[in-house]
Amino acid sequence: MRAARLIKMVLLLQSRPSMTAGELAQELEVSERTITRDAQALSEAGVPVYADRGRAGGFRLIGGYRTRLTGLARSEAEALFLSGLPSALREMGLEDAASAARLKVSAALMPSLRDASDSAAQRFHLDAPGWYQEPETPDLLPAIAEAVWDDRILTAKYGRPDGEVERELEPYGLVLKAGVWYLCARADGDFRVYRLDRFAAVAVAEERFVRDEHFSLSDFWDERAAQFARSILRTEVVVRVTQAGARRLPYVTDQAAAREALAAAGPPDGEGRVTVTLPVESAEVAFSQLLALGPELEVLEPEDLRARFADAAGRMRGLYG
Repeated sequence: MRAARLIKMVLLLQSRPSMTAGELAQELEVSERTITRDAQALSEAGVPVYADRGRAGGFRLIGGYRTRLTGLARSEAEALFLSGLPSALREMGLEDAASAARLKVSAALMPSLRDASDSAAQRFHLDAPGWYQEPETPDLLPAIAEAVWDDRILTAKYGRPDGEVERELEPYGLVLKAGVWYLCARADGDFRVYRLDRFAAVAVAEERFVRDEHFSLSDFWDERAAQFARSILRTEVVVRVTQAGARRLPYVTDQAAAREALAAAGPPDGEGRVTVTLPVESAEVAFSQLLALGPELEVLEPEDLRARFADAAGRMRGLYG
């Protein structure tokens, strides 16, 4: 436990010019007194940790000290080789670079850990696209990925329902969602999301843009994904579900909307059924989704949707007698 903490402390100091005892204590989840003792232990072991006194002081490494990757445990080494997405790297044109990086890291590991890449690959594989879909790699992905990596401005022609537009973009990051590639970019001062398969042409400029250091790609994507999910739920239906139907409802429609609707529902009736007002994308989508619950769900409103369910139930009864 302490050995792993000492290694992490060295790596933290190696990655930053200086860190205070409070910052190290927060990162390592120990007290500042423990940090002082650990720094003393590292110094005694030959690691040149130096403590600057005073209000602006802190701990730092001196003499350009660098440690090697000889302190990795097997689980850490295997996790390192799980960090990449082989298919995504290949589509972005980074497969060779990733392969070279894996070879260099493997060479730095102790002999007993050098099979970690094979061990991880034999046990875990990520297949991003959904079932029954044949993912297509956008032709312009390598060029856009290059611009993202190098912080270069893109001039792009983008297809919209009302026609093609030309935009100058600051490409911040790429997201692969269910087999579809998206670009998160800043245009005219605002951050937006673009589907890569709608780009008709791109030109990578020599000019670089300055990144907003506070921008978080994962936070931005989570926020926009949640906004999109809410924005398409423009219709409401009222349904009555059994206990079994209530358990299955979040798995056939928007999960967050279903859970919120169930939480807001009143008490169950004498047969244990609850009445739920559910936001949906449209009556057509609701029909295809909610039909999967069969007799565990009854549509109450709107009337035309209830009539469609009644018709489907009658035709099904005719099939099965």
